[in-house]
Amino acid sequence: MLGLQYFSFEDLWSPWFFFFMAALVILYFYLAGPWREKHVPNAPRATAMQKSLFVSGVVLYYFVQGGPLELLGHLMFTFHMANMSISYLIVPPMILLGIPQFMWRMMFSGNAWKKLSWAMHPILTLVLFNMLFSIYHVPGVHDYVMTHFVIHRIYYLVLLITSFMMWWQIACPVPEWNRLTDLRKMAYIFANGMLLTPACALIIFSSTSMYATYNDPQVWAQAMGYCVSGDPSVMLAKFTGPSFFNLMEPAEDQQLGGIVMKLVQEVMYGAILAYVFYNWYKKEHADSDDALPDAEAGVLS
Repeated sequence: MLGLQYFSFEDLWSPWFFFFMAALVILYFYLAGPWREKHVPNAPRATAMQKSLFVSGVVLYYFVQGGPLELLGHLMFTFHMANMSISYLIVPPMILLGIPQFMWRMMFSGNAWKKLSWAMHPILTLVLFNMLFSIYHVPGVHDYVMTHFVIHRIYYLVLLITSFMMWWQIACPVPEWNRLTDLRKMAYIFANGMLLTPACALIIFSSTSMYATYNDPQVWAQAMGYCVSGDPSVMLAKFTGPSFFNLMEPAEDQQLGGIVMKLVQEVMYGAILAYVFYNWYKKEHADSDDALPDAEAGVLS
């Protein structure tokens, strides 16, 4: 299906990356279980929801950065944009909310981290992530990153870190480290959506294919050489380029990819915005209900 039958098991499933992600899950359950009971027995247990969020986030990230979806992202721009959206707009809040508070305190309560607290300023994290995400989708930058292995790995790692920094402001799992009120979180989410819009518009409304990685067979083969085994020149001779696998014209594939990115962003930010608004509304009405009996008591006295 979609040409995956032409690739090996190793190409499709990236076994070493799978073992690394599996090790993260094992470490998580060790820290949440035996380690917590021995070192911080009074800390609240990880809930079933937290465990589900963490494992689901890890599994999603593996599929889009090491599994079949990662390979499909080299064959079709639509899958590439779906992978980027899942990696940086869906996985980070799942991981953040899936890790119990005592683990976060264990990792980031040291004095060395306090000296770097300036890096977690909400405005800085907002601009940094959206700037890096948008710059990546400039055609020249995208093609350069995709065809230079070390740069590719570094850029994706930096994007992942900055996405966690940005989502921390919205889904902060440790109450005393929260920097934004619910109202400011809503404004922050809205600002994120606005800052990503130009990159989406650039992709969606372009009538021609802008990325050589998906329209130039030579560039495509060079990029593929980093994610599959074998000689890229042999692959190019066998498959003639990305058009062999693509279900549509490159320009249409590009436009669909931009639409997918925008839809995922809107759905994710919309859901988070609704959740934050609900919590804010509930708190406001709880405060009003608490104040009402006191006011009535003052009138009666």
